[in-house]
Amino acid sequence: MIVTFGNMYKKTIAYLLMAAVAIFATSVCGKESKKSVLGSLEEKMQDESNPLVLMKTSKGNIYIELYKKAAPETVDNFTGLAEGAKEFTEPQSNSRVKRPFFNGLIFHRVIPNFMIQGGDLLGNGSGGPGYRFQDEINADALGLDKVKVKDNQYYQNDAAGMVFQKLQIKSNEERMKRMKEIKAEFDKISELPVKTVLEARGYIFDSSLPSVPMNKYTIAMANAGPNTNGSQFFINVVDNPYLNGKHTVFGKVVKGRKVCEDISKVEKDNRDKPVNDVVIQEVIVLK
Repeated sequence: MIVTFGNMYKKTIAYLLMAAVAIFATSVCGKESKKSVLGSLEEKMQDESNPLVLMKTSKGNIYIELYKKAAPETVDNFTGLAEGAKEFTEPQSNSRVKRPFFNGLIFHRVIPNFMIQGGDLLGNGSGGPGYRFQDEINADALGLDKVKVKDNQYYQNDAAGMVFQKLQIKSNEERMKRMKEIKAEFDKISELPVKTVLEARGYIFDSSLPSVPMNKYTIAMANAGPNTNGSQFFINVVDNPYLNGKHTVFGKVVKGRKVCEDISKVEKDNRDKPVNDVVIQEVIVLK
């Protein structure tokens, strides 16, 4: 018994020493490593060669795997801004600068059972980095080349927009006068694949990309229409299939999902902006 207790005591001491060394190393370095968190993720990474990002917020830490193959330019843009390697326009001075972009920004729009949005220098949804870049979406990989508009209610507004554009209808008065013509054209367009309708609305797709759907906990680029990406992003807290084909999905939260849920439920004003700022303190690309 004494020998057994002695062995247990030695193992306990060794374990405590190892833990102390790990804590000391973390405190000295001031940040975690990619390897150190792989074993504690809520969902295994799709590909461990992908970038893993730690987003420190005032509500807790969020770990995001970035899908390099699915959205290479989008991922490079996000990591470049995060690390201060990518130049952007500072709105106050209107000058081009390089510094960690996301540090100190807020989640300016949060909606429970939908998403949380950040990445705006102005904090009101109207700001960006001073440039725009194209979408990275494969409509075929999302099945939008096969499903017809009439079978997917999410895209019927896009079909209606296509109708108004095609018939050059610009006022409610004109719309009321031409309802029969509009309905006939809408019925015709409803037979088209969703992909075709989105292309008519200005979206450009890339069939070489392994795009993933707008599922719960994925991160995607916010935009003002086709090919208007900059720095704003949103994290889905539910599946949002009606956004497929319209926003570039470039990663997924693999740890810290409750933090995302908690942020989505904070008290907010009538513009969906949190009453008390939820701050992105730092975004770190783990090495």
